[in-house]
Amino acid sequence: MGKINSVKKLTDNKFVNLYGVDATSVHDTPVSYFVASRAKSVEDMKLSTGENHPDGVIIYSVYGEKRDKVVLIRQYRYTIGGYIYEFPAGLVEPGEDFHEGAVREMFEETGLKLEPIKVAEAFEKPYFTTIGMTDESCATVYGYASGEVSKAAQEDSEEIEVVIADRDEVRRILKEERVAIMCAYMLMHFLEDEEVFGFLGEI
Repeated sequence: MGKINSVKKLTDNKFVNLYGVDATSVHDTPVSYFVASRAKSVEDMKLSTGENHPDGVIIYSVYGEKRDKVVLIRQYRYTIGGYIYEFPAGLVEPGEDFHEGAVREMFEETGLKLEPIKVAEAFEKPYFTTIGMTDESCATVYGYASGEVSKAAQEDSEEIEVVIADRDEVRRILKEERVAIMCAYMLMHFLEDEEVFGFLGEI
């Protein structure tokens, strides 16, 4: 196993920071690594605490009387200089349960009301997003969305279009558009499962 010798905070931003890691590999060679983290300090990083509390939440929800449409957002992202299709998502606030965070974020980004469903822990526990670059992890909340789409609660820094997509539109999106990987995998389930959320069985 590799050994972490020291970690230094390199930036001081509100939502994400860069940390420099000085380490020694399992082959006894020096390693200089960079980690993007939501942590406010080295002491709060997952490599320091050994814990995995979710930084954020991703929301897979269906909409309509027949529950045959999925709620997506089309968002401008500076990292790619363009738009990408994603699930509604956001950061979990300090002291907030991630299910509560999902309800809040769904309303803020889409104006819709989210009714979460109960699933086995293995399906909703926090998993890591892009482990080669960041220690960020996100929990997933599944549920039913209702109400009218609204942008009223979106932040000024966000450029988000709410998309209520049926299966034909989902097929087009997967073929033609940029899609976040977590969202893409779940949309494949949406296309193939006879019963929505049918894959959320007991493990």
